Amino acid sequence: MVWSKVSPVTDPDPSAPPTPRVVDLAAVVEPDEPEPVSPAADDPNLTPAQREEAARRAEQDRRDRRLVRRLKEGGDERAFQELVQTYQNRIFGLMLRMINNRQEAEDLAQEVFIIVHRAIGTYRGEGRFYTWLYRIASNTCKNRIKYLKSRNFHRSVEIEDSPQAQLPAAEGGAVVTFQSQVPGPEATVEGKRMEVIVQRELGALDPEHRLLIVLRDVQGLSYQDIIRITGLQEGTLKSRLHRARVALKERLAPYLR
Repeated sequence: MVWSKVSPVTDPDPSAPPTPRVVDLAAVVEPDEPEPVSPAADDPNLTPAQREEAARRAEQDRRDRRLVRRLKEGGDERAFQELVQTYQNRIFGLMLRMINNRQEAEDLAQEVFIIVHRAIGTYRGEGRFYTWLYRIASNTCKNRIKYLKSRNFHRSVEIEDSPQAQLPAAEGGAVVTFQSQVPGPEATVEGKRMEVIVQRELGALDPEHRLLIVLRDVQGLSYQDIIRITGLQEGTLKSRLHRARVALKERLAPYLR
């Protein structure tokens, strides 16, 4: 999913719900809050993998700060496009898994970046841009789900057929796919079948539960990142995630016998 330029969101599909996408920024944009200092890459207590992740995270944050500063201070549109290119696949992936409709996911992902552009002046730099962006995306998605539910709108897409599903996890693809878990030559067919089933049953969960599973089990975010995105306490997060996993497991049980 690549956009050379983010443009105003429309509903190009005539079968989609006719809705002007008028966004109330106050409903989706929250202040960025100070975050605990992450371990340094040279921390001797970290494992090699943790040191590599800490270094990657630090470099990402430095790059984001530079781009945000260029956008806020000089209105640098190229800086904004770099931010879009960095995060568009992850945000599109979140929307696709939550909405289960490619057109809606594309529109929502573009809408998120339009909101970011409009609200960037409110971003204070006290927290990570990554967290702030994901919080906007989560709020936008939940609001859209409520709207679509009121219109009884549903049009699904096979997730494994989407270009986004083929991306590496670091770029927004699934951390683990069923195709990678089914051994032998039947992997493609059986894995794809299960992926479709899981996505359908995931879509039947409460949106709050669905969000936690997507963030943690599909996109592989850390508990600390999810806490900052959702605002949940650690105990509450783990309890709700457990309930969400149990609910999904129960819905999948008939297909796994």
